[in-house]
Amino acid sequence: MTQIHSKAIVDPKAELADDVVVGPFSVIGPGVTIDHGTVVGPHVIMKGPTRIGKRNRIFQFASVGEDCQDKKYRGEKTELQIGDDNVIREGVTLHRGTVQDRGITRIGSGNLFMCYVHVAHDCSIGNQIVMANNTAIAGHVHVGDGVILGGGTLVHQFCRIGAYAMTAAGTVLLQDIPAFVTCSGNRAEAHGMNVEGMRRRGVDANVINQLREAYKTVYRRGLTIDQAISELGQDSADCLELTTFLESLKSSQRGIVR
Repeated sequence: MTQIHSKAIVDPKAELADDVVVGPFSVIGPGVTIDHGTVVGPHVIMKGPTRIGKRNRIFQFASVGEDCQDKKYRGEKTELQIGDDNVIREGVTLHRGTVQDRGITRIGSGNLFMCYVHVAHDCSIGNQIVMANNTAIAGHVHVGDGVILGGGTLVHQFCRIGAYAMTAAGTVLLQDIPAFVTCSGNRAEAHGMNVEGMRRRGVDANVINQLREAYKTVYRRGLTIDQAISELGQDSADCLELTTFLESLKSSQRGIVR
């Protein structure tokens, strides 16, 4: 049975699964759909159209599905989609999309959004990502699976962050990060592959060595990106991780961190 606190406000046009918990003083508006096992803490504000999956935990003072901050937004019907098993901590803000893009902000599953994280309109956030406190992601950003963004990381609009990349605290990202690459600084500079992160995920040592060599091809040999892509393409067929790294180079539209 749905557990809605007597001091919460849930619009009749919201759809909540029968075991959803809603804490006191939370406000859930029309067009919000929440699936089984999700717990909404006190003082949470939700606005639709927003679809929230299973077993999410949403802490106090989070704002989920609010109108975006894009000055071009004129109240069009746009959406926020959130997957399963996410933890959304205090003060997190997740905004819906705009019609200038796909109209959807999409968040995957198994992510941790620490206190005061902001995800802007039209972002595409993958799975198993950690965004530490005060990280802010501008509009139209794509974040791949397994990424870790250190506290206070700031990401420029339209950037792409490749799978399993990592930033240090206070990083200001104005260009794309290839998959598996670590970076830090204002503005961000690359500092090698996320070797420890790969080891923790059980990536084979030979694969890690291949990625280290690929990093040298891109960053140490003075090649253009096109030249590096051409050379790496000859070696990537039998290595999924190397293919992922290569595809992140090919998909870059803002240039990569150097």
